[in-house]
Amino acid sequence: MSNKLSDKMNGRTIRINRVPATITAILLTIVLVYFLNFHKDERPAIYGMLRSDNKVNLRKMLIAAIQAAQRGGLEVLDVAHTRQLKERSKGKTAEGVNDPFTDADGRSHCVMKQGLQRIFPRVRIFSEEDKEHCKDAHSFDLDPTVLHETASVPDVAVTAQDVTIWVDPLDATKEFTEELYEYVTTMVCVAVAGRPVIGVIHNPFSGQTAWAWVGHSMSEYLDELHKQPRLNSEQPIITVSRSHAAAVKEVARNVFGENVSLLTAAGAGYKVLQVVANNATAYLHTSIIKKWDICAGEAILRALGGAMSTLDDEPINYGPHDSPVNSGGLLASLDQHEEYMERFAKYRSTHNGKLR
Repeated sequence: MSNKLSDKMNGRTIRINRVPATITAILLTIVLVYFLNFHKDERPAIYGMLRSDNKVNLRKMLIAAIQAAQRGGLEVLDVAHTRQLKERSKGKTAEGVNDPFTDADGRSHCVMKQGLQRIFPRVRIFSEEDKEHCKDAHSFDLDPTVLHETASVPDVAVTAQDVTIWVDPLDATKEFTEELYEYVTTMVCVAVAGRPVIGVIHNPFSGQTAWAWVGHSMSEYLDELHKQPRLNSEQPIITVSRSHAAAVKEVARNVFGENVSLLTAAGAGYKVLQVVANNATAYLHTSIIKKWDICAGEAILRALGGAMSTLDDEPINYGPHDSPVNSGGLLASLDQHEEYMERFAKYRSTHNGKLR
């Protein structure tokens, strides 16, 4: 249909066709609705101005992180029981050790990351096995009963774009293939503005889950673990990786003294818990390490008043735009962290800045 308007100035009749105008209005409406509902993650700044729900609840993230670690652990257990590992190599580590991948890594990754992504679609999630393709959709619903120990955990909202989640679907894969299950963990870490605030370390074979939310709460298991008797400070025990214990032996003796002992172990999560349980004075790593290996452990140490830093005494940033590789080594401890950093600085000054 068309509308006729009389132009009294020149006597002509102007016809305006409504059909194209109507189509244009409909298309613009569709585009606007599509933008608001399907591309909110790709346009965070604009979306945040147009919508008021650009927040995530850290209490819910804690619940989801615990569930994800435990669900991933069930996949690890299932593969361990069947022994259908489907093992292959991803190459060599920085220490020249074979870096294996198994079906347990892949299955745990898919359950953990897809489950978290469905609940928190606007949050950036990093996983060690991000290159793996997940054929089936894996998800879970939030189960608040995982916090039955601490019903008073508060609701805290933060901006979604400030949050990153770091997932390690299977820490200590090499030891998993060797059936050294005490070292094996699944881990989830939540960082806000680059700093770890929630950490979950779960051992599928013992069924124990250590978790902490900095400044708020921690699991009963972690609290009990931390109550173990303190070590003798005159005889420090430093936990180091099985793969490069020889390389750090000299460093440990120079920094911590001749009375130092080395506790060799596997898995960054396991080693942090040795510090928490006072089985080790500190955890030392002198080469590169991935952030999904250490983020959960740092959150737990921070919740207990401890610290983790590079060997240059720099904080480790877990933001979305930083490299997933921490190349500055690390020291993790509950006590005397500043004193240890001073010793490292002195050691560097007498060894031309080198640690190895």
